[in-house]
Amino acid sequence: MDYSLVKTDMHSHLLPGIDDGAPDLETSIALIRGYQELGYTRLITTPHILWDLYKNTPEIISGKLDQLRMALKENQVDIEIDAAAEYFLDEHVLELLRKKERLLTIRDNLVLTEFSTMHRSMSMKDILFEVQMAGYQPILAHPERYIYLYKNWDLFQEIRDNGVLFQLNLLSITGGYGSRVREIAQYLLEHDFYSFVGTDLHHEGHMERLKSLEIPIKLHELLTSGRLLNDSL
Repeated sequence: MDYSLVKTDMHSHLLPGIDDGAPDLETSIALIRGYQELGYTRLITTPHILWDLYKNTPEIISGKLDQLRMALKENQVDIEIDAAAEYFLDEHVLELLRKKERLLTIRDNLVLTEFSTMHRSMSMKDILFEVQMAGYQPILAHPERYIYLYKNWDLFQEIRDNGVLFQLNLLSITGGYGSRVREIAQYLLEHDFYSFVGTDLHHEGHMERLKSLEIPIKLHELLTSGRLLNDSL
């Protein structure tokens, strides 16, 4: 598939050694070369900020981005790359908001957010509202992976009606995360929930699956519709 239709990937884990993505610079560079082969021209990589596991700060992320940019230049890899973060919405993020500390944004006030894919947060709507009240526009990463919301279409609709934007993991439609994830992704695609698509790439296995991905009709329609916001980033 030619991903030049998307142009910008806004969800990946490419900074070396700070989360469960690329473990070192060599891997980062190899993955980014893969993005070039797929037709991407801009990357906004989003390391986890999940305080129980990955205590990343803007300073840590900025330092790793500088290191990666230098390595890309030395290896003559010409691609535009920036960094934001994927915020796991927990008490740590709420504390950042209370202290009015600036969150890392995809662009302007757009913040990539996530919840546990295994256990439902009973305060999901409340936390998203807190993000909005702090002046941010939350993007909900891979909502199709929250399998505890399987067939809870009214809640998905309520979250969207409350102004939250949705981001599709491209690999969700392959069944790689399971049949229920694929079914939720298909429903959200068919009902025009998604404003962004991302790879959520962590490793070479993801890259190989992206290279062989067969695009279903509804996703192709989304990619060519002009509704996606990736190109505005």
